[in-house]
Amino acid sequence: MAEVVSLAAEPRLRAGKGTARQTRRAGRIPAVIYGNKESPLMISLDLNAFLKVVKKPGFFTHLFDLGVAGASHRVLPRDVAFDPVTDVPIHVDFLRVAAGTQITVSVPVAFINQDKCPGLKRGGALNIVRHEIELLCDATSIPEQVVVDLEGLDLGASIHFHSIKLPEGVVSTIAEHDFTVATIATPSGLRSEAGEGEAAKA
Repeated sequence: MAEVVSLAAEPRLRAGKGTARQTRRAGRIPAVIYGNKESPLMISLDLNAFLKVVKKPGFFTHLFDLGVAGASHRVLPRDVAFDPVTDVPIHVDFLRVAAGTQITVSVPVAFINQDKCPGLKRGGALNIVRHEIELLCDATSIPEQVVVDLEGLDLGASIHFHSIKLPEGVVSTIAEHDFTVATIATPSGLRSEAGEGEAAKA
């Protein structure tokens, strides 16, 4: 399960562009917490503190505990708006979550045991077809990553989704159930040698 990150927030009393600009001038980011059949809650976050977490891998798969006026809100980030010129975050949307809340989320794919992959040792290249996989799961049990084991795979091998072990209760939302995640591509030099060998036999 992805880690839960604690972050302090402050309530915002008013909405509107003018108030949002004033919040940003104070070094904070306007944000909103919504969902779970509760009224939206307007908040603001410290810019520097938020920059430290938004730049980390898997930001959108991490749960956050937002402390607001003495209360804690378990949330999942759903959208971050960035300034088109400075690329600084200017607004954040958070979704309230609770046990049993089903959510669709894109989870990064991680490849392990590359040093135990015969195909890569022979000069092959790891051709990644999907860097992320969209999953449906409980909001409190989001996998940190989808792990693909390359041990024992040789040149020309294809890794399909059915061979990947997911946590219980986690399923893919992709209609094609056995899609390709990655392949071990044969280097052009070896392909040429193989072709020449076949031609010589002929």
